[in-house]
Amino acid sequence: MIGDWYTHNHTALRSVLDSSEELGMPDGVLINGKGPYKYNTNVPDGIQYKTINVDPGKTYRIRVHNVGVSTSLNFRIQNHKLLLVEQECRYTSQTNFTDFDIHVVQSYSFLVTMDQNASSDYCIVASARFVNETEWQRVTGVGILHYSNSKGHASGLLPLPSTDVSHPWFVVNQQRGIKGARPNPHGSHHYGQINITGTYILRSMPPTKINGSLRSTLNGVSFLNPSTPMTLADKHRLKGVYKLDFPSRPVDSKPPRLESSIINATYKGFIQVIFQNNDTKVQTFHIDGYSFYVVTMDFGNWTEDKKGSYNNWDAISRSTIEVDSHLQFVSLLYTSFSCLVVSFLMFSFRFNQGHGLLYLFPGITSEFEISEPRTLTDDILAKKHT
Repeated sequence: MIGDWYTHNHTALRSVLDSSEELGMPDGVLINGKGPYKYNTNVPDGIQYKTINVDPGKTYRIRVHNVGVSTSLNFRIQNHKLLLVEQECRYTSQTNFTDFDIHVVQSYSFLVTMDQNASSDYCIVASARFVNETEWQRVTGVGILHYSNSKGHASGLLPLPSTDVSHPWFVVNQQRGIKGARPNPHGSHHYGQINITGTYILRSMPPTKINGSLRSTLNGVSFLNPSTPMTLADKHRLKGVYKLDFPSRPVDSKPPRLESSIINATYKGFIQVIFQNNDTKVQTFHIDGYSFYVVTMDFGNWTEDKKGSYNNWDAISRSTIEVDSHLQFVSLLYTSFSCLVVSFLMFSFRFNQGHGLLYLFPGITSEFEISEPRTLTDDILAKKHT
């Protein structure tokens, strides 16, 4: 597990976000909860670091999760190739990388063969990406890959990422390199042959002030949690708690606003969702409870003629995708649940205290029911009868 780390607790970080300030640089990057190996004189003595013990000639599966708050991290192992085999519990076509960018909440598996000489240990590195990497060097996470016959400690400069993130096609090329394991009986879901029943373009913008507080928005809406939980409101048919009017496309004619607005999707529909990032920073979009197929990615705005370039064969099913600045990704999603608020779409950003939540409502049927709550407060019961 890799991730950024702040010494302040979550309530202090929440206060920073509530005051419309950025969290800023973390206090460190941890690998399995441990600090960096002393790779240079700037690292204090006595810090515990992660060591992975291996035998020469063997191949190991290493699963890497970014469990941090907001920092995208580049993962690499000195002098070793990373053979990508899995993303978010889905097998991929096997592709070699020297390093790999892993965004918040993403997970990947790599096969790593211990094919180097054991003259010394090797560094495992997790460093910040899409930031000023020179300034952020001090918060680099470093562990040790230790061969059983190693003859010395790791030394020298840390390996650098192989690519420059300032190149506009970098994010696109890494994602295009991740393919589904096709053809095989277990990965032959013909998503490209299913009729699309709806289209939603979700555009994120730079944070803006709403009611005196800096908020992030999707299609001009910053989600506001209602006082009554939405599942409970739906169970008892309470009116006015939420609205099924989330705009399916960006609306420029209205100012940014706070609303309890939900996507009113079709139950058992097959919808395409376009994630369009008009912010200046990379966003990580995650759909909780659902997987989707990313079928195209490009710069600029999505148009209907983009459908001709969709990858309808070997896209991989995933629940998280990163979208670089001014980039748009198209995903296909099957709305297979019938109860209210089975899913939310969340994106990480500079001001990430729940401001980017969007609930998906795939319709209500009698197939599923929400379990009866243990108690109902008087005010909820009163609303029920009004």
